[in-house]
Amino acid sequence: MNEGEGNLKGRIEAILYVSGEPVTLRDLSRALRTDESEVKKALAELRDEYDYNQRGFALKRFGNNVQLATRALYAEDITRLLQPVQQQSLSQAAMETLAVVAYKQPVTRAEVEAIRGVKCDYSIQSLVNKGLIKEVGRKDTIGRPVLFGTTDTFLSHFGIESLDDLPPLPPADHQDDPAEANGEGDELIP
Repeated sequence: MNEGEGNLKGRIEAILYVSGEPVTLRDLSRALRTDESEVKKALAELRDEYDYNQRGFALKRFGNNVQLATRALYAEDITRLLQPVQQQSLSQAAMETLAVVAYKQPVTRAEVEAIRGVKCDYSIQSLVNKGLIKEVGRKDTIGRPVLFGTTDTFLSHFGIESLDDLPPLPPADHQDDPAEANGEGDELIP
């Protein structure tokens, strides 16, 4: 075995996986400290193994470059996993709606609209379609409106483990209500 530990195909696979970008045969043989002919032979064997077993990876060769790529056969599966949140970035209205749902959940559409001061039908539907919020029940009141809450996709999208990891809300501005400005339960001092 030349220089490194492990078999040549495994070493090539590791380099291509970490690189993510096309690598020239010359650079690959130099990194592996072996002849280009040995690298080409190992690449052909890897390609055949991947193709025969319909593995998730495929070797792409173009000119003197080689790259490890996902097999096109599985593109639809990958898209279903990654696309819902990545289709487009969230609008300001959707972000505001999502923030209200995240901090006040479970919450009805009417409650979100009361907090935001605008209609939220489109934003709520958009967030449901992206899998960031979902129906979590019905409020026990007249009309039994839908209650919304966040999903695991929401947690994953924002890189948090639980709702406890949300940043704290800034203190509310109590300038509008003189009773609150002095603190709850405090008497007003003349």
